[in-house]
Amino acid sequence: MTVTLPPGFTVRPVTIDDLKPVVALIAARQIADGVRQSTTEDSMRDFWLGPNLNMTTDTWVVVAPDGRIAGYAYLFKSERVRLKTALWVPLEYDGQGIRTCLLQHVESRANQLIAEAPPNARVSLYSWVVESNHSARLFFEQAGYTVARGRWEMKIVMQEPPPLAVWPEGISVRTFKPGQDERAVFDAIEEAFRDIWGYIPMSFEEWEYTEVKQANFDPSLWFLACDGDEIAAAACCIYLAGQGWVDDLGVRRPWRRRGVGLALLHHAFGEFYRRGMRQVGLGVDSQSLTGADRLYKRAGMHAAQVYLYYEKELRPGEELSTQSIAE
Repeated sequence: MTVTLPPGFTVRPVTIDDLKPVVALIAARQIADGVRQSTTEDSMRDFWLGPNLNMTTDTWVVVAPDGRIAGYAYLFKSERVRLKTALWVPLEYDGQGIRTCLLQHVESRANQLIAEAPPNARVSLYSWVVESNHSARLFFEQAGYTVARGRWEMKIVMQEPPPLAVWPEGISVRTFKPGQDERAVFDAIEEAFRDIWGYIPMSFEEWEYTEVKQANFDPSLWFLACDGDEIAAAACCIYLAGQGWVDDLGVRRPWRRRGVGLALLHHAFGEFYRRGMRQVGLGVDSQSLTGADRLYKRAGMHAAQVYLYYEKELRPGEELSTQSIAE
């Protein structure tokens, strides 16, 4: 059933002029929901102008009669078999059918994109929902979505310098060298991430845009654990919402269970501490196939926020994303 918006409300694609009010909407809703604020105008601009989001066909805003933004949604199609959405509605507009209207636009577009997926592949649409947000959970459940996974946002607050990194024999650490390390780091991260639940291969061009070409990219915060000239592991860190953030951390299989990951974490924590940053966070699968969640706990981190992966199957077929590790 199609939902009709309240009189005077309209829906349209975003324009770059919507940047400031949309970011403000998200920030206000995150505060209301008790969620860490993580969206900046720079990050949103990069997202909208990226290669996997068409602002005309893959974004929507609901505009109130007074011109205010009353809702925002997007459909991210980087992974053609796992499409991602997020819906944002200010508290004052809750209960007016705006979220349902936005989801209908998202799902209609998602169904159009099924044709771009590999033949016979399973296609799904998903959204992350904060576990404590019961109204959002009920909304997705009533729309036919089910919980497939959990994700922890973990953090550490350092009251004193963290332990010094203890590197396994033969391992050294250095920072990322722009113009030299892009392809090697991409290959190392992709190899390590093949063992992450839900992994779908990413192209180098997409990775480069979403990681290296972002406004908050800082090569001095990308730490490479090397065995000779070979990259064994990498921790790609940034500043995010007033704290340090380990955006990606991957250890290739031959170097796992040797303490490389823990050393990288301690090294990153130490650098953030040296720069005056006392809090560091990251996101991890709560049932990590590689045991990354246990590693982060050993490093002194704890789960500060729990997210649930709500998913709806759009087309049955062969599951192309990683579901388990084949040793």
